[in-house]
Amino acid sequence: MMTTQDNILLKSAIKMRHEKEFKASNRILKKLDAKYPLNANIQYQYAWSFDILGQEREAVPHYYAAIDNNGLESVDLENAYLGLGSTLRSIGSYDESLDILSKGTELFPTNNALKVFKGMTLYNLKRFKESSTILLQCLIETSEDTDIKSYAKALGLYSQDLDQTF
Repeated sequence: MMTTQDNILLKSAIKMRHEKEFKASNRILKKLDAKYPLNANIQYQYAWSFDILGQEREAVPHYYAAIDNNGLESVDLENAYLGLGSTLRSIGSYDESLDILSKGTELFPTNNALKVFKGMTLYNLKRFKESSTILLQCLIETSEDTDIKSYAKALGLYSQDLDQTF
């Protein structure tokens, strides 16, 4: 259980991140991580702080700890899957990224960002048909563009197999 003072420190670190004081936020989270290594929220916030600093490799174990230690609220768990999956993709760990993003899309099927990052990862894995299918379906489902909407039916058909000819 975190002390009141440490809860205040955690809130301060989050506020600092919002105020773009990334290094100061990371330093506070480092201290909290040392005291509470099994606290999922601290692990999540610490991972996020590394991502913002461009230290993706340092973020990875903390994202895993945040997910594995349970205790994250649903929205934070959703964002932890997104953060971990996108971070793994950005450092070239494509198979691992796909595993995380697939699990994330199973748990949070309405999160289009998870789907898009999964599509990007599939592209990196040279699984172009699956990638195109996911990305086109996300485009169709989320676009407010009138031109896209007018071709939604055709795009939906093509999204199943771009190599098919008629």
